[in-house]
Amino acid sequence: MARTTNDHPGEQAAQDPIRLLAIRDAPLSLDEVFRAVGDEAAGGTALFVGTVRNHDGGADVDELGYSTHPTAEVEMRRVAEKVAAEYPVRALAAVHRVGDLAVGDLAVVVAVSCPHRAEAFAACRKLIDDLKHEVPIWKHQRFSDGQEEWVGAC
Repeated sequence: MARTTNDHPGEQAAQDPIRLLAIRDAPLSLDEVFRAVGDEAAGGTALFVGTVRNHDGGADVDELGYSTHPTAEVEMRRVAEKVAAEYPVRALAAVHRVGDLAVGDLAVVVAVSCPHRAEAFAACRKLIDDLKHEVPIWKHQRFSDGQEEWVGAC
């Protein structure tokens, strides 16, 4: 007979699912973030990687820099806690880079593991979207034509 209830502890959110949150001025590691969300009760893990692209708004981007407000890590935790409360998150991790980055560099890596894939995808998308809109991180783009532009993440 198939189980129809979610009464197994592995189907629920973990007691403390936030495993890694950081803002760093050093290169980011996909392996570190992926390992941080490993959980034996997770059937689905979703990982998002944001990279520096070579264009924006029709202009060639040479490089960019990220800077943050002093409250950025506190806001990052608030966003992570909100996602963990909304989904059955087994483990969650998010790391954002600051400083000068070149085209192709990793700017942000987030990952979420949940009992099932649909929950993992949804929670990961919510995490990256809310980080982008609510955490005070700003991007300073430098274009090939000499122009510059500041883009606020929130």
